Amino acid sequence: MANNSSNNLVVTKATGALEQMKYEIAQELGISIPQDGYQGNMTSYENGSIGGYITKRLVTLAEQQLAGQFS
Repeated sequence: MANNSSNNLVVTKATGALEQMKYEIAQELGISIPQDGYQGNMTSYENGSIGGYITKRLVTLAEQQLAGQFS
């Protein structure tokens, strides 16, 4: 699977977890990602929805961690 993204991960070991999250969120939204990983045939709406929910979930996780630090 080729990744032509210009985004660089701060924690490179998080790649697998982020990929898993992408597939989980796509499944929750009823969007099927092709097995070969090529998302070029998917609509902008589908890809944007997946990305938006990933961001929402990551923000929620960060908020929970921060709340736990300051309790």
